[in-house]
Amino acid sequence: MLDFASSPGVRDAGESPSLAETEIMDAYSRAVTSVADAVGPAVVRVEVRTKNGRSAGVGSGVVIAPDGLVLTNSHVVEGAREIWLQDAEGHLMEARSLGEDPDTDLALLRAGSARDLPSASLGDSKALRRGQLVVAIGNPLGFESTVTAGVISALGRSLRSRTGRLIEDVIQTDAALNPGNSGGPLVSSRGEVIGINTAVIMGAQGICFAVASNTARFVLSELIQHGRVRRAYIGISAQTTAVPRRQARAANIDNTSGALITVLEPQGPAAQAGLMSLDTIVRLDGVAVTGIDDLIRMLNGDRINRPTTFEVLRRGQLRVFDVKPLERPAVRVAPARTR
Repeated sequence: MLDFASSPGVRDAGESPSLAETEIMDAYSRAVTSVADAVGPAVVRVEVRTKNGRSAGVGSGVVIAPDGLVLTNSHVVEGAREIWLQDAEGHLMEARSLGEDPDTDLALLRAGSARDLPSASLGDSKALRRGQLVVAIGNPLGFESTVTAGVISALGRSLRSRTGRLIEDVIQTDAALNPGNSGGPLVSSRGEVIGINTAVIMGAQGICFAVASNTARFVLSELIQHGRVRRAYIGISAQTTAVPRRQARAANIDNTSGALITVLEPQGPAAQAGLMSLDTIVRLDGVAVTGIDDLIRMLNGDRINRPTTFEVLRRGQLRVFDVKPLERPAVRVAPARTR
């Protein structure tokens, strides 16, 4: 039988914490409060209004430049007629959208007349480690400037966006998030924004997600330069399919799966290059394609109007085609019901 009362480090009920334990708790509190003090003023309430002036939803955002650049979620502001921001001091300002990227659930806003706003800086999400302290700041369920803290539970997760595309390199955290936190920052103990809070698994406890800051930095650059995130398009619909081992050996490839073309647009780049329905794409520029998510990820903006080599299995035989992808048309998504 274990004697917990006599075990080292175990206190009797009502016993005061040791000096070392007090110092540890104070260090934790200092870390959280310093982040809240440093980044809290840069967090804004984002309200979307209809043409009649009625509120259509509320989320959060973070100012990333003193001249009024604000990052938030695409699902917070999609289809908005009016966007209003409210800072930590209660000041209201109108904003406009500079661009949205539903594929990563990010949007960039510009505050209308504000200048010299408190702002936060984007950190390097590649430098993060599991177990690292993080702080989330936002407006959950209408409660302004709410601070929650937790740790990074996992890195490199993938999350399905509303467009069907995978958001790569997503951060999983147990910092409490609720509707209204969407678009707010996930902040490291150094006071750097390392993620934009985006999703909660309903019914689960402590499983929340944020789009990594490095992804946000890329999207930010694209939206500023082009007003959109450019991605390549070849005019097909596809699905992940298994590659029979016999066919893989005969073609001298390592794939156990690939991207099977199910629909081919007659005048699309793939059709014009000679690809056909029921072809299975197994490599793109020499890199293995193991399914539709691989193919979508590889068709990035760098491949627009650039000849790209596709290797496909057709009736068990490996065939090679040169395809010149075009820029993908804008994606329409169904309106979000919660923010």
